[in-house]
Amino acid sequence: MAAVPTPNPLLSPAAAPPSWLSRRVLLLNATYEPLTALPARRAVVLMTGGKADTVHEDPDGPYVRSADVALTLPSVIRLRTFVRVPYRARVPLTRAALMHRDRFRCAYCGAKAETIDHVVPRSRGGTHSWENCVACCTRCNHRKADKMLAELGWTLEHPLGPPSGRHWRLLASIKEPHPSWMQYLGEGAA
Repeated sequence: MAAVPTPNPLLSPAAAPPSWLSRRVLLLNATYEPLTALPARRAVVLMTGGKADTVHEDPDGPYVRSADVALTLPSVIRLRTFVRVPYRARVPLTRAALMHRDRFRCAYCGAKAETIDHVVPRSRGGTHSWENCVACCTRCNHRKADKMLAELGWTLEHPLGPPSGRHWRLLASIKEPHPSWMQYLGEGAA
Protein backbone atom coordinates (compact mmCIF):
# COMPACT_ATOMS: atom_id res chain seq x y z
CA MET A 1 0.00 0.00 0.00
CA ALA A 2 1.37 3.44 -1.01
CA ALA A 3 1.83 6.13 1.58
CA VAL A 4 -0.49 9.11 1.26
CA PRO A 5 1.51 12.36 1.29
CA THR A 6 0.67 14.84 4.02
CA PRO A 7 -0.73 18.04 2.52
CA ASN A 8 1.39 21.14 3.01
CA PRO A 9 -0.74 23.78 4.80
CA LEU A 10 1.16 26.58 3.01
CA LEU A 11 0.18 25.22 -0.40
CA SER A 12 -3.36 24.28 0.57
CA PRO A 13 -6.15 26.14 -1.28
CA ALA A 14 -7.80 26.73 2.11
CA ALA A 15 -4.81 28.83 3.24
CA ALA A 16 -5.82 32.31 2.13
CA PRO A 17 -3.43 35.27 2.19
CA PRO A 18 -3.74 37.57 5.20
CA SER A 19 -6.52 40.16 4.90
CA TRP A 20 -4.11 43.08 5.37
CA LEU A 21 -2.51 42.35 1.98
CA SER A 22 -5.55 43.76 0.18
CA ARG A 23 -5.36 47.10 2.04
CA ARG A 24 -3.98 50.31 0.52
CA VAL A 25 -1.87 52.93 2.30
CA LEU A 26 -1.62 56.59 1.21
CA LEU A 27 1.98 57.57 0.43
CA LEU A 28 2.89 61.23 0.94
CA ASN A 29 5.99 62.98 -0.31
CA ALA A 30 8.31 64.57 2.25
CA THR A 31 6.32 67.80 1.68
CA TYR A 32 3.03 66.06 2.62
CA GLU A 33 1.64 66.09 -0.93
CA PRO A 34 -0.11 62.83 -1.92
CA LEU A 35 1.81 60.61 -4.32
CA THR A 36 -0.07 57.33 -4.59
CA ALA A 37 -1.92 54.59 -2.73
CA LEU A 38 0.47 51.73 -2.10
CA PRO A 39 -0.30 48.09 -1.45
CA ALA A 40 0.11 47.40 2.27
CA ARG A 41 3.06 45.09 1.66
CA ARG A 42 5.04 47.86 -0.11
CA ALA A 43 4.22 50.29 2.71
CA VAL A 44 5.59 47.85 5.29
CA VAL A 45 8.77 47.42 3.21
CA LEU A 46 9.28 51.22 3.02
CA MET A 47 8.73 51.60 6.76
CA THR A 48 10.97 48.73 7.84
CA GLY A 49 13.64 49.90 5.39
CA GLY A 50 13.70 53.33 7.04
CA LYS A 51 12.46 55.18 3.95
CA ALA A 52 9.04 56.19 5.31
CA ASP A 53 7.42 57.13 8.62
CA THR A 54 3.88 56.69 9.91
CA VAL A 55 1.72 59.82 9.72
CA HIS A 56 -1.68 58.32 10.67
CA GLU A 57 -2.15 55.05 12.44
CA ASP A 58 -5.25 53.11 11.51
CA PRO A 59 -7.06 52.16 14.76
CA ASP A 60 -8.72 49.29 12.87
CA GLY A 61 -5.48 48.34 11.13
CA PRO A 62 -4.02 44.89 11.57
CA TYR A 63 -0.89 44.20 13.56
CA VAL A 64 1.93 43.00 11.26
CA ARG A 65 4.72 40.90 12.74
CA SER A 66 7.98 39.44 11.53
CA ALA A 67 10.96 37.90 13.32
CA ASP A 68 12.48 41.33 13.98
CA VAL A 69 9.67 43.90 13.65
CA ALA A 70 6.12 44.34 14.87
CA LEU A 71 3.96 47.28 13.81
CA THR A 72 0.36 48.37 13.30
CA LEU A 73 -0.40 48.91 9.64
CA PRO A 74 -0.93 52.69 9.19
CA SER A 75 -3.39 54.39 6.85
CA VAL A 76 -0.96 57.18 5.80
CA ILE A 77 2.85 57.18 5.54
CA ARG A 78 5.34 59.88 4.49
CA LEU A 79 8.66 59.52 2.68
CA ARG A 80 11.68 60.79 4.60
CA THR A 81 13.27 62.31 1.49
CA PHE A 82 11.64 64.43 -1.23
CA VAL A 83 10.87 62.69 -4.53
CA ARG A 84 10.43 64.79 -7.67
CA VAL A 85 7.35 63.68 -9.63
CA PRO A 86 7.05 64.41 -13.36
CA TYR A 87 4.00 66.50 -14.22
CA ARG A 88 1.29 64.98 -16.40
CA ALA A 89 -0.89 67.52 -18.15
CA ARG A 90 -4.17 65.56 -18.13
CA VAL A 91 -5.79 63.22 -15.61
CA PRO A 92 -6.51 59.84 -17.23
CA LEU A 93 -10.21 59.05 -17.69
CA THR A 94 -11.06 56.03 -15.56
CA ARG A 95 -14.34 54.80 -14.14
CA ALA A 96 -13.22 55.52 -10.55
CA ALA A 97 -12.08 59.08 -11.36
CA LEU A 98 -15.29 59.84 -13.27
CA MET A 99 -17.44 58.58 -10.39
CA HIS A 100 -15.45 60.75 -7.96
CA ARG A 101 -15.77 63.81 -10.23
CA ASP A 102 -19.56 63.39 -10.34
CA ARG A 103 -19.67 62.45 -6.63
CA PHE A 104 -21.22 59.03 -7.37
CA ARG A 105 -24.47 60.74 -8.43
CA CYS A 106 -26.36 60.47 -11.73
CA ALA A 107 -25.81 63.59 -13.82
CA TYR A 108 -29.41 63.45 -15.04
CA CYS A 109 -31.56 62.66 -11.98
CA GLY A 110 -29.21 62.78 -8.97
CA ALA A 111 -29.72 59.15 -7.92
CA LYS A 112 -26.82 56.85 -7.05
CA ALA A 113 -24.66 56.36 -10.15
CA GLU A 114 -23.85 52.83 -11.29
CA THR A 115 -22.75 53.26 -14.91
CA ILE A 116 -21.07 55.70 -17.26
CA ASP A 117 -22.99 57.43 -20.06
CA HIS A 118 -21.75 59.27 -23.14
CA VAL A 119 -23.68 62.55 -23.42
CA VAL A 120 -23.25 62.49 -27.20
CA PRO A 121 -23.61 58.75 -27.92
CA ARG A 122 -20.63 57.04 -29.50
CA SER A 123 -22.96 55.80 -32.23
CA ARG A 124 -23.46 59.45 -33.16
CA GLY A 125 -19.81 60.41 -33.14
CA GLY A 126 -19.34 61.13 -29.43
CA THR A 127 -15.90 60.64 -27.93
CA HIS A 128 -14.82 58.81 -24.80
CA SER A 129 -13.50 61.91 -23.01
CA TRP A 130 -14.00 63.96 -19.85
CA GLU A 131 -16.07 66.44 -21.86
CA ASN A 132 -18.53 63.77 -23.04
CA CYS A 133 -18.83 61.23 -20.17
CA VAL A 134 -20.95 61.41 -17.02
CA ALA A 135 -21.80 59.12 -14.12
CA CYS A 136 -25.31 57.77 -14.59
CA CYS A 137 -27.86 55.53 -12.90
CA THR A 138 -28.98 52.42 -14.77
CA ARG A 139 -32.54 53.71 -15.20
CA CYS A 140 -31.47 56.96 -16.90
CA ASN A 141 -28.84 55.16 -18.98
CA HIS A 142 -31.47 52.79 -20.41
CA ARG A 143 -33.96 55.61 -20.91
CA LYS A 144 -31.46 57.79 -22.74
CA ALA A 145 -30.05 54.93 -24.84
CA ASP A 146 -28.48 56.47 -27.98
CA LYS A 147 -30.53 59.67 -27.95
CA MET A 148 -29.24 63.23 -27.64
CA LEU A 149 -30.16 65.27 -24.55
CA ALA A 150 -32.20 67.74 -26.64
CA GLU A 151 -34.36 64.89 -27.97
CA LEU A 152 -35.34 63.99 -24.40
CA GLY A 153 -35.54 67.55 -23.09
CA TRP A 154 -32.79 66.82 -20.55
CA THR A 155 -30.04 69.21 -19.47
CA LEU A 156 -26.89 68.94 -17.42
CA GLU A 157 -26.51 71.03 -14.26
CA HIS A 158 -22.74 71.42 -14.54
CA PRO A 159 -20.40 71.87 -17.50
CA LEU A 160 -18.28 68.81 -18.20
CA GLY A 161 -14.52 68.81 -18.16
CA PRO A 162 -11.51 67.07 -16.70
CA PRO A 163 -10.92 67.45 -12.98
CA SER A 164 -7.89 69.44 -11.87
CA GLY A 165 -5.47 69.03 -8.99
CA ARG A 166 -2.90 66.48 -7.95
CA HIS A 167 -5.31 64.37 -5.89
CA TRP A 168 -7.32 63.40 -9.00
CA ARG A 169 -4.46 61.26 -10.29
CA LEU A 170 -4.67 59.29 -7.07
CA LEU A 171 -8.46 59.03 -7.14
CA ALA A 172 -8.32 57.74 -10.71
CA SER A 173 -7.06 54.43 -9.34
CA ILE A 174 -8.84 54.17 -5.97
CA LYS A 175 -12.49 53.27 -5.53
CA GLU A 176 -12.93 54.09 -1.83
CA PRO A 177 -10.26 56.19 -0.11
CA HIS A 178 -9.68 55.79 3.63
CA PRO A 179 -11.33 58.63 5.63
CA SER A 180 -7.95 59.75 7.06
CA TRP A 181 -6.72 60.49 3.50
CA MET A 182 -9.18 63.34 2.89
CA GLN A 183 -7.16 66.04 4.64
CA TYR A 184 -4.28 65.33 2.21
CA LEU A 185 -6.38 65.02 -0.94
CA GLY A 186 -7.93 68.49 -0.70
CA GLU A 187 -11.45 69.79 -0.41
CA GLY A 188 -12.54 68.61 -3.87
CA ALA A 189 -11.84 64.98 -3.09
CA ALA A 190 -14.70 64.36 -0.69
